Amino acid sequence: MDKEMQQLSLLDEDNKADKGPVVCLGMTFENDQARRDYFRNELRKKLPELKKVEGFPIGEDDDIITLSDPPYYTACPNPWFNEFIKEWEQEKVEKHSRPADVEYHREPFAADVSEGKSDSIYMAHAYHTKVPHKAIMRYILHYTQPGDIVFDGFSGTGMTGVAASLCDNRRVIKELGLQVDGSNNVLDVNGNVITTLGKRRAILNDLSAVATHISYNYNADKSFAEFEKYFLQLLHKLEEKHEWMLTTLHEKKEKGKINFVVWSEVFVCPNCSNEFTYWDVAVDLEGKKVREEFKCSNCGFLLKKKDVERAIDTFFNKEINKTYSQVKFIPVLINYSVGAKRYEKTPDKDDILLLEQLQHYQEKSYYPTSRIIAGDEIGRLKTLNFEYAFQLMSIRNNLILGELYQEILSSPYKNLGLFVLSASIPNLTWMYRWRINKKGGSTSGTYYICSTPQENNPFKQLRRKLQDIKKVSDVSNSSIISTQSSLQMDIKDNSVDYIFTDPPFGANLMYSELNFIWEAWLRLFSNSKTEAIVNKTQEKDVSYYKELMYLCFKENYRILKPGRWMTVEFSNSKASIWNAIQEAIQRAGFIIANVAALDKKQGSFKAVTTATAVKQDLVISAYKPKQKNIEKINLEINTEESAWTFVMQHLEQLPVFIGIKGEAQIISERTPRILFDNMVAYHVQNGLPVPISSAEFQARVAQRFPMRDGMAFLENQVAEYDKKRTLVKEFAQMSLFVSDENSAIEWIRQQLLKKPQNRQDLHPNYIKEIQHIAKHELLPELDNLLYQNFLRYEGEGQVPDQIVSYLRRNYKDLRGLEPTNPLLTEKALNRWYVPDPNKQADLEKLREKALLREFEGYLDELENSKKKFKQFRMEAVRAGFKKAYSEKDFEKIVSVGDRLPESIIQEDDKLLMYYDNACIRLGM
Repeated sequence: MDKEMQQLSLLDEDNKADKGPVVCLGMTFENDQARRDYFRNELRKKLPELKKVEGFPIGEDDDIITLSDPPYYTACPNPWFNEFIKEWEQEKVEKHSRPADVEYHREPFAADVSEGKSDSIYMAHAYHTKVPHKAIMRYILHYTQPGDIVFDGFSGTGMTGVAASLCDNRRVIKELGLQVDGSNNVLDVNGNVITTLGKRRAILNDLSAVATHISYNYNADKSFAEFEKYFLQLLHKLEEKHEWMLTTLHEKKEKGKINFVVWSEVFVCPNCSNEFTYWDVAVDLEGKKVREEFKCSNCGFLLKKKDVERAIDTFFNKEINKTYSQVKFIPVLINYSVGAKRYEKTPDKDDILLLEQLQHYQEKSYYPTSRIIAGDEIGRLKTLNFEYAFQLMSIRNNLILGELYQEILSSPYKNLGLFVLSASIPNLTWMYRWRINKKGGSTSGTYYICSTPQENNPFKQLRRKLQDIKKVSDVSNSSIISTQSSLQMDIKDNSVDYIFTDPPFGANLMYSELNFIWEAWLRLFSNSKTEAIVNKTQEKDVSYYKELMYLCFKENYRILKPGRWMTVEFSNSKASIWNAIQEAIQRAGFIIANVAALDKKQGSFKAVTTATAVKQDLVISAYKPKQKNIEKINLEINTEESAWTFVMQHLEQLPVFIGIKGEAQIISERTPRILFDNMVAYHVQNGLPVPISSAEFQARVAQRFPMRDGMAFLENQVAEYDKKRTLVKEFAQMSLFVSDENSAIEWIRQQLLKKPQNRQDLHPNYIKEIQHIAKHELLPELDNLLYQNFLRYEGEGQVPDQIVSYLRRNYKDLRGLEPTNPLLTEKALNRWYVPDPNKQADLEKLREKALLREFEGYLDELENSKKKFKQFRMEAVRAGFKKAYSEKDFEKIVSVGDRLPESIIQEDDKLLMYYDNACIRLGM
C-alpha cells in the first residue's frame, strides 16, 4: 500500500480540467461545471416531452440526470441535435472553407478490411459486440472530409465516435498503413489522395443506457490525472475499511490477501440423495483435468452433470427484506498472497465463519436489488433460482461495489467513476469461470454460470480497469450522444454526411438482456419495446425484426444527404436474417452497391463454439440516390428511359476497378443481369412500373454503354478501367452465378474442389454469392446444403485424398506426411470436401428423401389454402414432380404446378416438361 501512496503523491496535479470560461452552443459559461448545471436543469424541464419519444429508458428522472452530461450526452433522447448540426455546418464553411452544397462523389469502399481487437481502446471496456475503431476509420476517411457529420443509430460503445475523432491523428492513420503529406492529405499505399487530415463530427445513438454511458466515456474529454488521483485514494480508503472481508489466515496465523476464491456447485445424487460438491468428484488438480463422468462420494454411483439435481440454499436479504432461494455454491479453493508470493488453500473454519458474518453485515449498501427481467438468454438463470440482480455477484463484491457506487455519486467524477466500475463488472460476477488449464475469464454474449465460478478480488479488478481506461484517456470529444430508439430521431432532413452502423443481428445477441447486470448498477434500463431483435420472450419473429429494421433504415434515409453513403456492418449465419436486412435497406430507399468482408480477427463465444457461427462480418455499402435523379425517373414513368436513368446513376456509384494481388475481379454489380435486378428492385420498391423486360434490357445495355469483360461502364470510366486492367497479370473470370439451389450447390462444389475448408471460412463468400437469389427461391441454409451434398472430415480414419493433396500443396510443414499423421489430421479437421463417386450416390439418396419430405409439406398447404406459393424450394418441387410422374400421380403435379407462379413453370425446363406431360395425360 505504501508504494501506491507514493504513486499518488507523484501524480501531476497541474494536469487538471480547464477551470476557465467555456463556450457551448453559442453560450459562454464561467466553467464546465456551470455549463453542466445549466443544461442539466434544461434537460429536466424537457423530460416530460422527451418521455413521449420511442425508446425512452426505464428509470427515475434523477438517475437520468445523474448519468447525463448535456448537451453532449443525455441518458435519454437528446433534444440538442439540430443546434449542433447548425453549428457544425457553419464551422465547415468558416474553418474548412466547404459550403454545404459542395459537389460530392465517392465510389463504394470495396476492399475487404481486417482489424484486430487487441488495441487498448477496444479492450478498455467489455461489450458484446464492437467493430474496431480502426476498421471504422477506413470507411470514414474514404467517405468524408474534415468537419463532416457521421451518424450511427446503433452505436453500441461509441467506436464510430472514437474513429471520427481520431481522423486527425497522424500516428493512428499511419498505423492503418496510410500516409499524410505536407499538405495534410491522407494518401493510400499507391500515393493517391483519399481525404484530408482532420476530425469528423459524430452523432451517436443507442437504445441501451449502458451502451451510451460507455460511448460517452470513450468519447468525452477527460482530466484523467486528476480523476486517477481521486480514484486511487478512494480505493485505498475502501480497501483499508474492508480488508477483513478479503483476508485469510496463512501459516503461523500470518494474514494473506485474497486474490480469488473458487466456488463449486453442490449436487444431489439421484441414487442415494447424498449432497456432494462438483469440485470433489469431478476436478482432478494433479491430472489437470475435469471429468465428464464422476462417482457419488457416498454410494459410488456413476453420474454425469445431466443426471444430478442441484442442491438449494435459502437466505434472507435485508435490502429487499425477503427470503430468497438459489442453487448452492460453496468455496473450495482460495488463492491468496503474502507479500509478493502467492499461495492456495482449502477454505478453513475461519474462512467459512467470515462468509457467515458477511451474510449478517448490517451497514446500508447500494448494490442493485432489481428483479431479473424475463428473456430468451437471461432466462437460463431460472435454472439456478436467480431472481434478483444482486444474486449475480458474491456478497463481498456486492457490498464493496455498493459502497464504491455511493462514494462515486457524491464526487465530481460520477461518469468516469461509473465507467471504471461498469468496466470491472464482467470479471466480478459469477459468470467469471475458473479453468483448470488456463486463465479464467467471463463469457460474453451469454448468461452461462459454470459449476466452478471464480470470485475475484474487486480492488484488483478495479485497479486493472483503471489502468486500461487510462490508456484511452487522450481520445477527445467530437460526438453528441442520445439514448433512444433509432425509429425516431430529432434530426432535420438531409443533414448527415455519412452513416456507419452496426445493427442487431437478429437472434444472435439479446442486447437488453445481456446489458441487464450493467444497467442494474446504473439504475437505468433499456426500453426493449422497439428493440430490433428476434426474441421469443418479446414475441418478435423475423418478420417483426425486418419491419423494425426497415423503419430504422427509413429514418436513416431521411436524415442522410442525397448522393451520400451508408455502411452497414452485419453478421448473421442465417440466410433469412441476411435477406431481411437487405430487404429492409432497399425498401427504405437505399441502393446497395457493394458487399465486402470485415474480419475482426477474434470470435465471440458463439462464433467460436457454435456450428452456425460466422467468423467474418459482411459490410454492405448503400447510397441514397441524388434528388435530381429521383425526380428525373419520376418524370419518365412508363418509358424505357427511367430504366437507363437509374443505370447511369448506379454505374456512377460503383467501383471502376477492383484488383487484389495482381488479379482483376469481376464487379458483379456492373454485369447486365445484376444491373437489371437492381433496376427492377428500385422501380418496385418505389411503386413504379418496370419499364423494360429482362431480354430487352440485356440486348440494349451493350448498345448504350461501353462493355469490358462482361461489365458495363460510363464513357468517363472506361479509360481508367482499361489502364488498370493492363497492369494486372491475371484476370479472375466471373464465377458461377448463383440463382437457385442447384447453382448454389455447384458453386460450393467449385469452392471445395479448389480449397477444402470449414463452414466458417466458406460462409461469408457464400452469403455474398446468394444476395441476388430469386425471391421465390426458398434456399436452404448453407449447413443443410453441406450436409446433404458434401462430406466433412471429423477426425476419424485417415485424411481424405482431396484434403491431403490441398494441405501438402499449401503448407510446407505438411509435405510428405502420411494421411494418418496427427499434424495433418489436426489441420484437416472439420474441413468440407467433395465426395468421391462411390459416396456421392448415398448422399444423393439422403438428399432426395429430404427434398421429398419438403414437397409433402407443399401438398399439405394445398389443403389449407388456395393461394399461390410465394416462396418455395425449387429443388424440392423438381424432386416431387419426378416422383409423382414415376408413380403416374399426374393430378399431384398439376395441383402443385397451378399454385406456382406461371413464369416459374415457363422458365424452368424440367418443371415445364413434367407439368405439360401431366396435363396431356389428364386430357387438359
